[in-house]
Amino acid sequence: MPAYDYLIVGSGLWGATFAFEASKRGMKCLVLEKRNHVGGNIYTCNERGINIHIYGAHIFNTNNRAIWDYIGQFASLNNYVHTVYAIYKGNIYPLPFNLMTIQAVYGQKLNKVISPSEGRLLVQEYAQRDALEPRNLEEYAISLVGRDIYNMLIKGYTKKQWGREVTELPPSIMTRIPFRFTYDNNYYYSTYQGIPIGGYTQIIEKMLVNCDVQLETDFSLEEDKWRACARHIVYTGTIDAFYHYRYGRLEYRSLRFESEEFDDIDDYQGNAVINYTDESIPYTRIIEHKHFEFGRQPFTVITREYPVNYLPEEKSDPYYPINDQKNTALYQRYRQLADEETNVIIGGRLGRYQYTSMEDTLISALDCVKQELNKGE
Repeated sequence: MPAYDYLIVGSGLWGATFAFEASKRGMKCLVLEKRNHVGGNIYTCNERGINIHIYGAHIFNTNNRAIWDYIGQFASLNNYVHTVYAIYKGNIYPLPFNLMTIQAVYGQKLNKVISPSEGRLLVQEYAQRDALEPRNLEEYAISLVGRDIYNMLIKGYTKKQWGREVTELPPSIMTRIPFRFTYDNNYYYSTYQGIPIGGYTQIIEKMLVNCDVQLETDFSLEEDKWRACARHIVYTGTIDAFYHYRYGRLEYRSLRFESEEFDDIDDYQGNAVINYTDESIPYTRIIEHKHFEFGRQPFTVITREYPVNYLPEEKSDPYYPINDQKNTALYQRYRQLADEETNVIIGGRLGRYQYTSMEDTLISALDCVKQELNKGE
């Protein structure tokens, strides 16, 4: 008889949530993790009192009180509100796109403060000037915000982020970016948002407390051995890798992180996240970690984020699925294989080939738990 009820491959938020719910119901779970730590991309590491978001900024936000309370059982969250600024050719602009952004772009030309109604008319005028039936991200962005804002704040950043011309990207990528005609530059519309006090890693550790965990273990290197040890497999890696690239490889973008400590600077940029939208600057943003938890240390740590190609042979990590027509069609072929499985669940951001928020990740994992573990209840 297999030693475990569930083998969970990957200890990110999706896999850890499933493992927590399964172990809570008396199931015996083994979690395998390729990295030398649990937590996936929400892993945080404490450096002299500053919790470093090792794999990029993660802000928990939701309008769903039940989801907020769910994550709150593992850690207290502070009242951090996410605001982002963009630097383009030495000038700073508030994000997401709002009246302060419009004011920064057009205010000096008009020599006046722009009201909400004037902002709508102004953007509509510039957007209509270049209005197109959007076939790609560039056309969609111009139809929404006009060519000036597009050229300054979207084009260069997007080319860096995705490593291809903006005209080659689907409009759906742009729909993740909010646009509002108020002076509110809170990045999210969410009622609840914050950062776990003490970082994210503690959440995953508490979720996995009743599970066996094996770090620095690659499922694919001894697949037969691991398959034999459990009645069911929950796999949260890349779906094409699970099927040994039977139909070809799905495409992703990856990231390289470059961190720097400043012992003689207590505040490097005055904000947690600042984007760099000029194409000539190789990184897309700088994160100053102490601002997520209102740190007052006399030193600081920053991280520059460089988008790069995902190259499995060079040990890079897949971050962003490229959901264009070709990759979406390829994913659907793999998804059909997954749907035919009887004792395998493929989930998570990589398994479902989606770039999802932590809220969506939790909801997806909990929905899967209901379908899989509540059958006899």
